[in-house]
Amino acid sequence: MWSAVFIVSLVCLSETRAGDFCEDAIFQCQERDVPWTRCYEVRIATCRPRGRLFGQSFIQLRVNSSLEAEASPTHQHRVQIPSSALQQSRGGMSEEEVLLVTTVIHSTYFKLSPPPEKTRSRSRIQLLPTRRDGAVMGGSVLVVRAGNQPVRDLAQPVRLTFTHGKQVEDGTCVFWYEPELGNGTGYWGTDGCETNNTGSEFICSCNHLSFFAVLVNPELSVDKRSAANLSYLTYIGSALSVFFTTITMIVYICLQRRRPEKTVGVHMHLTGALLCLHLSFLLCSFWTWQLNEDEEGWVCRGLGLFLHWSLLATFTWMALEGFHLYLLLIRVFNIYIRRYLLKLSMVGWGLPTLTAVVCGISGVYGKYSLELRDENNRNSTAQICWMSSEFPQRLVVSYITTVALPCLVILCNSCMLGLVVFKLWGLRRGSEGSSWQKMNREKGSRLWKDCTTVLGLSFVLGLPWGLASTTYMSLLGIYVFTILNSLQGVFMFLWCVALTCKSRSDNNSLSRDPSSQKMITTSFNN
Repeated sequence: MWSAVFIVSLVCLSETRAGDFCEDAIFQCQERDVPWTRCYEVRIATCRPRGRLFGQSFIQLRVNSSLEAEASPTHQHRVQIPSSALQQSRGGMSEEEVLLVTTVIHSTYFKLSPPPEKTRSRSRIQLLPTRRDGAVMGGSVLVVRAGNQPVRDLAQPVRLTFTHGKQVEDGTCVFWYEPELGNGTGYWGTDGCETNNTGSEFICSCNHLSFFAVLVNPELSVDKRSAANLSYLTYIGSALSVFFTTITMIVYICLQRRRPEKTVGVHMHLTGALLCLHLSFLLCSFWTWQLNEDEEGWVCRGLGLFLHWSLLATFTWMALEGFHLYLLLIRVFNIYIRRYLLKLSMVGWGLPTLTAVVCGISGVYGKYSLELRDENNRNSTAQICWMSSEFPQRLVVSYITTVALPCLVILCNSCMLGLVVFKLWGLRRGSEGSSWQKMNREKGSRLWKDCTTVLGLSFVLGLPWGLASTTYMSLLGIYVFTILNSLQGVFMFLWCVALTCKSRSDNNSLSRDPSSQKMITTSFNN
């Protein structure tokens, strides 16, 4: 065991140059035929820090081994090492001072090995550290190295602090274990570490020095069969949405030509955005099947722009649907706006176009590759024409345009739907006071109409997109989110049919339901 470590140290030290920067140590070690973690521990003791980079920093300090040492490579990470650990790291050296190195690296550099097979002997498994699976909190791994000798079995533990600033449950302090004669893979172990969660930070007390992290709730894994089923559901649902949104567009165009209404006009624009969204998704998925794994091309970049623009346009028109509903319910007696649909169109189509053009000029679009891992830790790749995985600021663009914007739209439209429910409840109470016996007989029928109205409006306002949060909780949440949102075009068609049937029944009926009439068929006058 120690001979292997000694050989790794010799190889890494012989290749270390005085001008090497610590930020490049990982890439240099990964190119060698030795375990990169051991090479990395050697290199960070002799490299030269370039300074802070993307919120990370290398700290190299010479500390007195007779005193407790403390270092903080980032604002979220802090290390406190007792003097006993520093003295152990000296080994047989006579110097009082030892070199303390600490930094933070990303968890994607650590390759997980498959779980041990059940056929292995129980005695062999018990000799290994206890394995723990889960998601690395923040993707951050804290590296701590002191002196020249391994530090383990400490009477006074090393204190490691991971600040998260929010309530996180079921966090566990772990260290990275990599077998001596392994293939460069390892796993997270819990031996020798204790966890204390204060609510805003995790405090780890460990009796050794290593690569440390905090594992939170395990990532939801999807097996190969479920992944295939979800893909089929998505493609079939999107194909059905393309078909039904096309029919819905034709119906709305005919209605607009017969009797122009602003409500129908807003629905028509939202339907057009949904048609573009599902069509662009199918085109992007189909095109990646025709490309090689390393091939991209201008067509894929163009389709990625089209998909992003369609998604932005869909959420923008959902927000405008909420705004339109607000005017119908609040400004009932002051609703005239000159060239109303034209102004909405400038926002609904102009804002997504401007955003997509700026992103396109910056070169964000291309082939996006998503690394997937099943329950057996086997890796696979899913690709689509979207935002390029190689673009440096892809995460920033993605979070702003595909996370922040949808969350804001869903929040506002949820308030609008709540206002609709409140208005329906008020109108029902007013009707019950004037003709209680009649309302009592028709209570079941009108309750069903109200529920249908609220359910239809929830799809028009895009509230099913809020179910994206359930995809992190269970496989059932993934299925529900996939089905509802891939079939949104079908639900828009059903809403269109409900509007058309309601309009005809109201025109042919002498007695109209005032609440349903107001919630469904009210429109602006030109």
